[in-house]
Amino acid sequence: MFQQAGQARIVVPFTGAEAGTEPFSWGQKAIYQDMQDNLNQFSMGGRARLPGGSTVEDAAALLSGVMSRHASLRMLLRTDGAGRPGQEIAGSGQAGLEILTIPDDMDPAGVEQYAVDLMDAWPLVPFDFARDWPLRMAALRHRGSCVYVVWSLSHLAADGGGHVLFLDDLIAHELAGRPAGGPRRAQLPGVARSEQAPQLRQLSSRAMRYWEAQLRGIPALTFGEPVQPEGQAGPRYRRVRFQSPAAHLAMLAVARRTRVDASRVTLAVIATAIGRTTGVAPLAVNVMVNNRFRPGLADVIAPVAQNSVLTIDVTDSSVDEVVARARGASLTAGMRAYYDPDELRELIARLDAERGYPARVSCRVNDQRAMVLRADEEAGPGDVTPDQVRQQLPETSLASLEPLDHLHDQAVILVENRRSVLSLVLMYDSWSLRDGQVEAFLRGVEEVAVEAAFDPAAPTRVASRAVPRTAPA
Repeated sequence: MFQQAGQARIVVPFTGAEAGTEPFSWGQKAIYQDMQDNLNQFSMGGRARLPGGSTVEDAAALLSGVMSRHASLRMLLRTDGAGRPGQEIAGSGQAGLEILTIPDDMDPAGVEQYAVDLMDAWPLVPFDFARDWPLRMAALRHRGSCVYVVWSLSHLAADGGGHVLFLDDLIAHELAGRPAGGPRRAQLPGVARSEQAPQLRQLSSRAMRYWEAQLRGIPALTFGEPVQPEGQAGPRYRRVRFQSPAAHLAMLAVARRTRVDASRVTLAVIATAIGRTTGVAPLAVNVMVNNRFRPGLADVIAPVAQNSVLTIDVTDSSVDEVVARARGASLTAGMRAYYDPDELRELIARLDAERGYPARVSCRVNDQRAMVLRADEEAGPGDVTPDQVRQQLPETSLASLEPLDHLHDQAVILVENRRSVLSLVLMYDSWSLRDGQVEAFLRGVEEVAVEAAFDPAAPTRVASRAVPRTAPA
């Protein structure tokens, strides 16, 4: 489909208020390490409709404006003499704007679909961080006017929250024609510099004491050493999507009864289902924490989300008790999610040397639903009934997705940003979790949620057992 468009490229100049060479911020260090571990750049795509009658010059002004306002978009990767990554922020430069001319005979719906397809495909094209600006943009021209801009934004320049701020800025200052005003309260170089101050270095050190307590007794790998199943064909690293409107309603019912937000209820239910299916309990899991509640980070277009770790015990208790534990553990983990990743690597190396074998948490949960959950909790029915949940059970689905070439963790559970349904994408190592276990776990998430929705005493049905804390033989 993309071959149908005529392609041209224009050069767009920009200037910015900040320039210079800075170390990576903590958030940049974290996502850069994730990129290397997973052989994936995690770039984000987006699109926006332009006002009627927009010209190529209008699209160029839009690109120049955002590049000028946000230092993170003018960043190039640089390394120091020791090979440590850092960044050079350009005070001025030129960015390329792709002009894609759509044939006049394509109807508006087709043009919109073209924009959607490009938005999905373009983030798969890797950036050369030392040469490419971390923002690529294209203008789609149809019947003489530019109708859409489509972009790919590097995760090294912004996280998901920063991407939302980028879109808000684009709409407010360019598409709606409002004046840009002064610079944002914080810019990426300022964040990177502030993290070298003694106060934040102490914050990172306190986080390391928490991490050490969580990591000291973990097993070598969350789900044991990988073993290739005899006779298994097909790719090792697999992906499936599980969707359940019934589980979504059931978790809302649990959240309202326990007065715990649905994200932490979901975490408790996932931990319980893992315990039932695999016997791994307690469960140590990495979770992604949005650090934008911290001073100076609320409105910066930069990566500030980082992993934290928590442990949830689901044995010999009720699901409601696990929900309460998940809430407390999540609050503590959230307060210890802002740290220098270099310190964490040093801590892990020291613990591995003391243990005599390497160990790591190899299960990750990333809940992307913050805004969707808030809308569902506010707009949804005041009381979820058993009949409502039962009526949704036939809508449950489980589907295989395209496999992966590589996966650093044994299991990554992505809670997708979708309304009125629990949508889980599970990426897993089939040498660590068998396909049957995966299906049982995902259906177990629904089972646990439905059992607990209207029964405060619903048991986890996970019994205590001795879990080996040493390297496997």
